[in-house]
This record gives sequence, structure tokens and C-alpha cells, in this order.
Amino acid sequence: MIPRRRHLAAVRRRLAARAVPLRSWLMQRFFLPRRSGRAARLLYAAVLDGQTVNLHAVLPPSARLPAEAELVIQRGRRRYESPARVYQGRDGEVLMDATVLLGAEVGGLPLHDGRWRVVLATRSGRRTARFPLLLVEPPRPYGGPTMPMEVSPVSGRRHRLGRTVTGNLRVVTSQPRPSAEVMKVDLSHTGLVVDFRVVGAEVAEPWAEFTATGRNIRRPLHDLGDGMWRAAVPLEEMTPQRRATEHWDVACCSADGRPMRLGKRMHDVRNPLRVFTMHQASVAPRGQAPLLVHPRYTPAGNFRVTCSRMPEAGRRLR
Repeated sequence: MIPRRRHLAAVRRRLAARAVPLRSWLMQRFFLPRRSGRAARLLYAAVLDGQTVNLHAVLPPSARLPAEAELVIQRGRRRYESPARVYQGRDGEVLMDATVLLGAEVGGLPLHDGRWRVVLATRSGRRTARFPLLLVEPPRPYGGPTMPMEVSPVSGRRHRLGRTVTGNLRVVTSQPRPSAEVMKVDLSHTGLVVDFRVVGAEVAEPWAEFTATGRNIRRPLHDLGDGMWRAAVPLEEMTPQRRATEHWDVACCSADGRPMRLGKRMHDVRNPLRVFTMHQASVAPRGQAPLLVHPRYTPAGNFRVTCSRMPEAGRRLR
């Protein structure tokens, strides 16, 4: 990025940061009090498993139980409907539950990129009503071994919940970020095989690069179809030479794109290093001393292979 563009980007970030408090003040002090009697207030709103929107709301006191109800999700001229359940709570309030699956690839709504308006539409005979959905508090991250997942594990598309300055719920959908997602790792005495799929990018004549400090191994990729690729490297090429231990990172490269490090990122696990554990193995590469190989994931989710000389082999070599 040239200096002028960097400066303009920094200015935009500062202006956006200053607008957040004003936006929140307008929403809380001005818009929400005036709209509480005409809109449904969301008590729970979240994107689960990266592609399922779950909503729970209470309707205004004037609302009555309808015969039918549905969510209307609209952007421009594109409009989709999804069933909603409206029922009476224990204290007589009228409540709404709805679950919306997103993504044509999983049989859900085929939302394209952009911000989508969401309203609740009800019908009872000839009477109809529409209720905006107020998102007073944005979804908050929760503790535990898992976290909210805003990326579809199937398509890699990103779905998140947002709100307008007036507090209305929005579903924001965007393209998947280019990534190489590890699907399977096979370690044997002859070599290491990694199957992965490319998401959010097209790769032409790609290859794999295994990189350690001062070393680089370039290997061809085998096309498995449906965006899946296989990389294989003989372990004798990964035996440490200058150090007792070497850490290898793996990237998918192509002539028409930027390298993509292999990793595991489309999940809801907070600590992939601990959860997606792969056992280390003692192997004997052809023509080499015994080697300890440990495929693993870093805390950031990047795939890494640690190769170490066996202590016994080091003593024999001396």
C-alpha cells in the first residue's frame, strides 16, 4: 500500500472509532426509547456453527398471537422468507423463536454479499403486521473451550449479526477469506501426506512449499477434485541438518496468487493446539537416522511439522 493510501486508511479508521460512541449514544438515548412500543426486542441473537442464525425475541405489548409468522430477509429487490414461531410465554408476553440456515450449499438461504434487513411479518386472516427486530446489545463472546463461529465450515463464507444506528438487526454476509484448510494428515515411515482444500480462491497449477529456517522443499500437488489437494514429502528430505530440531511450515503456492499457509481455522475451538492433537511418531527415513516427527497446529491454527533427531541417534553419530 502506498503512503497516501495508508494515510487515508488510518484516517478512516480513526473516524470510524470516533463514530462508535456517538452511534451508541443515539441508539440508546434517542431511537430505542421511541421504538420500543412498535418493535420486537431481541433477547438472544447469535450465529451458531457459522451458518445458522438463532433468534429469540419478545414482541411489544400491543402484539397478539398471529395465525402465521415468518422472518423476511431482504436486500434491495431480493427477498427471502423463513418460518418463525410466535407463542405466548408464561407471563402472558408474546415471544418469537426463529432459526435460519444460511448458504445455498447447505440448503439454506442463498444470501449474497452485503447487509440484509430482517423483520418479523405476522398474519391473522386479512390482518398483517411487521415488526423490526431490535438488537439492543450485540452478541457477546462467551467463555469455555469453544467460541462463536462466524465462518461457514462448508463454504468459508462469513455471516455475522450487526445493527443499524436505529438498532435494527442486520445479517452481514461476505466472501470467504482465501485459505488452505487441512482436512487429513497421514504420517508413515516413508513420508508425510497432507490433504487440504482451498477456500475463497482459485489456484492455477499450484505447488506446496515446506519451509524451515534456511531450507525450502518444493513439492507438486495432486488434484483430488472439489477444491481438494494432496501434498506428500519424503521424510528424509525433512531430516534436521544444522540443528537438532527444525520446524516446518507448509504453504500452498501458485503463480497467480499469494501463498496460503496450511492450517485449521474454520472451527469454533479456542485452542486448536490442544484440541486437534496429533501424536508424534518415531520414524526411520530411508538412509537416515531415526527421526521424531510431530505434526501439530500452532495457537493461531497454522499447520506445522516439528522434526527432531532422536537422542540415541545423536550419541551413535558422535
